[in-house]
Amino acid sequence: MSAKPARAWHLPVAFGACEIKVDRAELGKDHSMRVAIIPARGGSKRIPRKNIKYFAGKPMIAHSIGAALASGVFDRVIVSTDDAEIAEVAAAFGAEIPFVRPPDLADDHTTTAAVMKHAVAAVSRGEDCCTVACCLYATAPFVTAEALRDGARLLEESGCDYVFTATSYSFPIQRAIRLDPNRRVAMFHPEHMNTRSQDLEEAWHDAGQFYFGKSRAWLDNIPLFGPTATVLALPRHRVQDIDTPEDWRRAELMYNALTEEPPCAPSAR
Repeated sequence: MSAKPARAWHLPVAFGACEIKVDRAELGKDHSMRVAIIPARGGSKRIPRKNIKYFAGKPMIAHSIGAALASGVFDRVIVSTDDAEIAEVAAAFGAEIPFVRPPDLADDHTTTAAVMKHAVAAVSRGEDCCTVACCLYATAPFVTAEALRDGARLLEESGCDYVFTATSYSFPIQRAIRLDPNRRVAMFHPEHMNTRSQDLEEAWHDAGQFYFGKSRAWLDNIPLFGPTATVLALPRHRVQDIDTPEDWRRAELMYNALTEEPPCAPSAR
């Protein structure tokens, strides 16, 4: 399966605050689509313009678009944005921008689930209907085409509503500590003060790369972190949230370490 050619950026009529209706009966028809939806608003605060800030030689969002296109999983790769510059950059790297995200879904308090519900409804009208939608973050430079293929396969095989990337904590969360206002230490779970690490249950966290979901699940507000979801496990060295300048620098160091050529073995004398 290959993505359709990208459409030129033309500002469509904004949907505003009106509710987009979709006939759920359409979602079961044979002319189904798998769509990648990349949320990318223009108002990032801690790292201004981070979705199009250059990372490893190209705009950050280009890494996600490139992986989605290379995966061969999606019929369409779409960017949901309120920002014309982000739209232009995304289109230049092969994504479609078929609608403008309304302002009420582009503030600091908007949830990813709300953005996905709007986007799924927007692309589920007409002959071709979106049956599977993958939320792919714009700031995911470690995402790979292979992982996207694995995620799509796992969604189909598992029968779950969602599949998302996750990785394990490197340290037992049961032995985490807190600092009070005077910077004095207390354990969150003091009952595990002397419990051996190997005797504690392993804990996992969201890797922040992508979230495959059935369209019905997005539209019906089924919780992502619940019993109808499973995870695609990633190694810790391929996971990094990018929310602060420190995160960005750490991600650059990780990316360089992963992509640099390994040293050549010395030749025999």
